[in-house]
Amino acid sequence: MASPRPLASQALYTACHLDHMQFDTTDDVKDLDHFLGQARVLKALDLGVSIKRKGYNIFALGPSGVGKHTLARGLAEEQAAQEPPPSDWVYVNNFAQPSKPRALRLPPGTGVQLKQDMEQLIEELRTSLSAAFESEEYQTRRRALEAEFHEQQQESFKGLQEKAKEKGLALLRTPGGLAFAPLREGEVLPPEEFQKLPQEEQTRLEAEVDSLQQELQAVLLKVPRWERDFRARLRELQQEVSGFVLADVMEELYAKYKDLANVTDYLHAVQDEVSQNLGGFMEADEEKPGADAQEASAPVLPDGLKVAPALRRYLVNVLVDASHATGAPVLYESNPTYLNLVGRVEQMAMMGALVTDFTLIKPGVLHQANGGYLILDALKVLTSPYAWEGLKRALQFGEIRIESPVQMMSLTSTVSLEPEPIPLDIKVILVGDRMLYYMLAQSDPEFGELFKVTADFDDEFVRNEEVTEQYAHLIAAMVRKEELLPFEKGAVCRVIEAAAREVEDAERLSARMRNVVDLMEEADHWARETGATRVSAQHVEQAIEARIYRVDRLSRRMQEEIVRGTILIDTGGEAVGQINGLSVIQMGAYAFGKPARITASVRMGRGEVVDIEREVELSGPLHSKGVLILSSFLRGRYAADQPLSLGASLVFEQSYGGVDGDSASSTELYALLSAIARVPLKQSLAVTGSVNQNGQVQAIGGVNEKIEGFFDLCVERGLTGEQGVLIPASNVKHLMLRKDVVAAAADGKFAVYPVETIDQGIEILTGIPAGARDDEGHYPPGTVNRMVADRLAEFAERRREFEESPDDKEDKAGKDA
Repeated sequence: MASPRPLASQALYTACHLDHMQFDTTDDVKDLDHFLGQARVLKALDLGVSIKRKGYNIFALGPSGVGKHTLARGLAEEQAAQEPPPSDWVYVNNFAQPSKPRALRLPPGTGVQLKQDMEQLIEELRTSLSAAFESEEYQTRRRALEAEFHEQQQESFKGLQEKAKEKGLALLRTPGGLAFAPLREGEVLPPEEFQKLPQEEQTRLEAEVDSLQQELQAVLLKVPRWERDFRARLRELQQEVSGFVLADVMEELYAKYKDLANVTDYLHAVQDEVSQNLGGFMEADEEKPGADAQEASAPVLPDGLKVAPALRRYLVNVLVDASHATGAPVLYESNPTYLNLVGRVEQMAMMGALVTDFTLIKPGVLHQANGGYLILDALKVLTSPYAWEGLKRALQFGEIRIESPVQMMSLTSTVSLEPEPIPLDIKVILVGDRMLYYMLAQSDPEFGELFKVTADFDDEFVRNEEVTEQYAHLIAAMVRKEELLPFEKGAVCRVIEAAAREVEDAERLSARMRNVVDLMEEADHWARETGATRVSAQHVEQAIEARIYRVDRLSRRMQEEIVRGTILIDTGGEAVGQINGLSVIQMGAYAFGKPARITASVRMGRGEVVDIEREVELSGPLHSKGVLILSSFLRGRYAADQPLSLGASLVFEQSYGGVDGDSASSTELYALLSAIARVPLKQSLAVTGSVNQNGQVQAIGGVNEKIEGFFDLCVERGLTGEQGVLIPASNVKHLMLRKDVVAAAADGKFAVYPVETIDQGIEILTGIPAGARDDEGHYPPGTVNRMVADRLAEFAERRREFEESPDDKEDKAGKDA
């Protein structure tokens, strides 16, 4: 096979041509009316948003900037527009168990109406009940009850007083209570006069007092029963009066909500509660010490109505208001904490203490998106304490249960509200990268049950004429959306070329539209800086160069150290066992190529190829794998009929960090072959590419950055026309090199060689034919392969002689003994 020739400059950069599109600027190009590419994702999302089965939530995975959120939200909104609006949800007091507020599901817009109706009801009841209890009829009947009670008491005591008078005693009211005292001529007898009475008289009076005292005690024991009877009759009177008021005031509400059984049940409970606890309305209107402070601390409703704490039990807490909804809700929560997802119960300060009730229940985004679609960032959910568990629990049980994280973890038993759970009907769309998706799929057994739809976004599109035209329409749409200056046709082409360079493939275009938009915005900035009214290709190029300049400090420093001779890299001459390798360093979003010297040394040995990087634990598994593969290549090609009696060492010179990847395995093999054959390699060339056991050179990543890194060094030292880079032939389709590299190649000052096999590469590097094996398994004289085979055969012979020497045998005998 003949040695490959350098690539033509046209193969180093695939330019964009939109000659088939007739337009001057993007103002003449229509918007793209559909989402570009992602056919697999569209089918997955369509299934996810339309299927109404449990667990068919969606995980949209892919790199950032490919439009996961935009596409998912767009399809969700399209589906949501065809669905009915969600229900209203309100919390009301549970009069039987106040710690467990009731949740009411209402038609859209009904929640706010009920809230307003209950506020108005409170005000009307305060006014109407106050007027009813101040009416002449009520006051007359109450006075009659009070008079009857007092008369009953007075009659009992009057009879006792007359009986005492007949026996010469009087019933007196003293500071110590009721007591009997003797009389004389109608006057109470003083104690000293009582002592002057005859003993018989004293004894008679004392006996009479004891008898009357017992009767008095019997009367006093009846008083509490009379009071209870009075209060019961008074309560009946109040309920009778309030019953008329309640029936009159609430009649309209019953009629208004007659079709809502849960509301009418609640209204009946309110009516019963009010009739049994009229004190709250009566106390609200009474002037009491501290009433002003209590009124000031009462919550203020949106319409300005202040409600006394005793009347808060009759309010309505609107959790979800769908009065303005035209379809199912589609929401995105940017801060998906546990409380923001499931809601919370707040507290307020009152009279120096923290208190709470059902009116302080606040909704979470699950409530607001209930009946629709919720989009969440998966990483934010997972990194927020308890949020992932709370979300899974809600989806598993199909209900939203409001409880604090402390309650959820059962870390305390303090008394708190336990709101009635609300049924959950929602479609959750998680957005995240692929690693996060596969981590969840592997480590969380519940994940697959809850997120059954996978929408895997492509990060690149095939670059053909049809897609390129659609890309141009997409660029025009983004120009209008972002309010940028019109882009000329050349600028559109330059953006498309930059999209191909981003994915390191001349036959593909980047799907990361966020990066494309960023580039367009920066090009627009530079155009405005010059006062231009349109964005040209030059402005796009300026934006690209400015981006690189902002982040290339480290790459420039490394180039300087090579030029100054601190880092040893040759770009001319020849050397045995020494070659220029190429690596890529990734610094955030910026990647650049860095030349590295690789050297090999050989000696007679037992077939060991020592990777010094691996020995000092600076080598990653992929790099170690590459070294083992080239060792296998040597054995397979040169040691099929004899032992591989080689000892070799490979090292990346001046490497002080980790080395990984197998893209230097072919480079290391060239250095090793050069050291074995004692054939010098051209230092004006740099090499990249991995190798397999059969000597085929395989594709690697970062080919553009690697070529440009060596090219920049050559430019610093001066282009001679001898310099170039060897790359795998399978990487040619990935070339999107800078314009200065392409121009140098066109002028014959720099070359890029596509290599398919190790033999092709060694011929270019040495200028000597590699040599093909004949039918007898021999290589032609004067070829690199023959030199390698002869040197290895020499090592094998010397090893046999060494092992058969007397000294060696004595050493073996001594070891055996």
